[in-house]
Amino acid sequence: MDVKEQDILGEDIATHWYYVAKGRAMRALLDGVPCREMLDVGAGSGVFSRQLIDAGLCTRSVCVDPAYDTERTEQHGAGTLLFVRGIENPAQDLILMMDVLEHVEDDVGLLRTYTSTLPPGGHVLISVPAFRFLWSGHDVFLEHHRRYTLGQIEAVVRAAGLDVVRGRYFFGLLFPVAASIRLAQARRLAAGQIEPASALKRAPKALNAALVAVHDIERAMLLPFNRLAGLTAFCLARRR
Repeated sequence: MDVKEQDILGEDIATHWYYVAKGRAMRALLDGVPCREMLDVGAGSGVFSRQLIDAGLCTRSVCVDPAYDTERTEQHGAGTLLFVRGIENPAQDLILMMDVLEHVEDDVGLLRTYTSTLPPGGHVLISVPAFRFLWSGHDVFLEHHRRYTLGQIEAVVRAAGLDVVRGRYFFGLLFPVAASIRLAQARRLAAGQIEPASALKRAPKALNAALVAVHDIERAMLLPFNRLAGLTAFCLARRR
């Protein structure tokens, strides 16, 4: 997750519809993937690690983010979170890279750096923003280098020496509305009428609950086969 969005949402991250829905999609895609210990790259607040611990899918997570001011260990429920600014030769059997690769110029190189010591049969779950034509002030504000199609992120995975297990789009039900808004904002940004800003905002409680419910439906009905459209592209990969 992006630290800038952590600053926007504060303590609301854990209950915000976007992170709740995305975390549930993450867990659905990880169904059946074993995890003794995981590495959460670009973890920010550790929201996704906390979700996996809360679900009983993992008991220890090493959260890596160069933005941390200090390194620390935190107990969360029945699990442990270790927050570090960097790590050498990671050997966890599950790696999360949630909205990370779009932030670097060399996405293949970064992915290879973290997965070169992944044990055989170990997994990596990646999420990235989808579709270049949706580029807007949101991407500029978050300092993205690119957005991806499923084919593009799967090509990155293969170039890093990993096998693709499955790729899916998510936030597909929001896609038509969000695309219209993003395209309009991109035109206004190009015209100098607005400044770059995150599209993620706090939501009233009722709207937040409704958006969680909508994406529960999408997760159950569309996620298993959605390779058509969405705001996020997920790719689950495995080391040979």
